[in-house]
Amino acid sequence: MIVSKVTGEQRVQGYPRPTVFFDGGCPLCSREIAHYRRLDRDHRLRWVDITREPGVLAQFGLEMEVAMSRFHVLDADGRWQTGAWAFAEVWYQLPRYRWLTRLLRRTRLLPLIDRIYSLFARWRKRGRCAENCWVPREDER
Repeated sequence: MIVSKVTGEQRVQGYPRPTVFFDGGCPLCSREIAHYRRLDRDHRLRWVDITREPGVLAQFGLEMEVAMSRFHVLDADGRWQTGAWAFAEVWYQLPRYRWLTRLLRRTRLLPLIDRIYSLFARWRKRGRCAENCWVPREDER
């Protein structure tokens, strides 16, 4: 991972296509991701279910607690996108949704949508991770 001394921006090098990190143990998340995966016919995105592949997080310097708190996408430039910006990155890669990303960026609505997403993410995490974020053991997969 590279951290800019000027901006503090974190980048990961060597990943040519965006990587989507999602909670496959969350029914709502799984349904939404399944929808996006069906639309990703050109395989523009790499999909990582963090409950089935928790070891992958360490490769990217991402801890489970952090990954469970917000939606994360590593874009093609190696920059982390989270929350609404992560969704915008996914949508930009999917032809049927690309227009939505352009609209949200042009109208500068992403910061507002991200605030709303943050409220949802806290609610989701409270319910999903009430005591501890459950990750299946190898023999339970």
